[in-house]
Amino acid sequence: MQGIQIGRTGAAPASTAVALKGEVVYLYAFDLAYEMGREPIRELLGQPVAQFSVDASKRNPRHSFLHKPQMVRLPPQERIGPHGPVRVQRVVKLLPVGAISIAVHVPFQVPDWEGLVAYHDLQFSNGSLNDEVRNLAQEIRDELGARLIRPARALADEEAYTVFCLEGAPQSADGSMVSAEKWLQANRRAVASLLTQETDAGRLSAQEAHESTGRYLSYYGDDLVVIDWDAALLIDEPQEFEETLYILELANLQLAELEAYDRLLDEALERSYRDLGENPLRSRTQTLRDLREIRIDLARFSDELSNITKFFGDWHLARIYETIAVRFHLPDWRRTLEDKLKTLDDLYQILKHDQNNRWMVILEATIVLLFIIDLVILALGMK
Repeated sequence: MQGIQIGRTGAAPASTAVALKGEVVYLYAFDLAYEMGREPIRELLGQPVAQFSVDASKRNPRHSFLHKPQMVRLPPQERIGPHGPVRVQRVVKLLPVGAISIAVHVPFQVPDWEGLVAYHDLQFSNGSLNDEVRNLAQEIRDELGARLIRPARALADEEAYTVFCLEGAPQSADGSMVSAEKWLQANRRAVASLLTQETDAGRLSAQEAHESTGRYLSYYGDDLVVIDWDAALLIDEPQEFEETLYILELANLQLAELEAYDRLLDEALERSYRDLGENPLRSRTQTLRDLREIRIDLARFSDELSNITKFFGDWHLARIYETIAVRFHLPDWRRTLEDKLKTLDDLYQILKHDQNNRWMVILEATIVLLFIIDLVILALGMK
């Protein structure tokens, strides 16, 4: 079995003692619309669409709650990468929240950690991977056009995340197996340089190395996932990669949707302030109707977004999600958006209260006017 050898404590392993084999998985999330039609999609880009499923290998409760989106596997492509020809695999997942996730799998076999750094911003002989994926997302957006409900005006910038997947269990220099945690302690600086895209591990401070590799999880003694802000390292057997990758993919997608949610709220607040400030005589009924629709839409959007990460039947996957959620500051995003939504709600209540006061004034004025008319009629009758 292919193993990952252990290096000197606190330093990058010697290039002659390390052989790294596996794949780099690039996760791209794009927000396309408010939501996607519920009708099943049979075909996309000429390929059949199936339902995604993952078989958790770790012990978990009988009833798991992993969201199962529609997905399509596109034909592999041959490309020239940093170390020669590679066979690129692409998988697209369709989410009901109006978003897509594109996972690109690129195999590698390099002699040392520095050789892996070139895979961060991957460049092919005919262009960059980022450009290829963006063009692919645009093709998908065009084909799904009729199914997109309230599509975005243009394809927004992608949210990207890179996962380095190393095959095999960690080994010491003499070939004996070691625990994943012990391996990490001995290779912490090298792992940190990979995750932070530094070609020279010696330049990193001990503090930065500890911070970049500080959040890691291990279920068995020979598996490991180290999660940083922009990239992650996953060590396991190849057949075990998929479930962890899926959790990282969902978190990345959630971050992209929260950013879209934030833009939507900013636009709504700016439009409301502008309407009230520049055109105070504008129909308050229309303004209230707009705000009410926004509140309902965003409440539904939040529920749908939370629904795609209902996988808490598997405690190990839940721990991975909690770890990457902290790295992505997802709880902070949620609090910020809840504050903006509360501001929007307060504005709605103020306008509603103001409208009620205006109606009360109109009713009181009508009563007074009717009273005056009654007095006039009575005075004319007496004469």
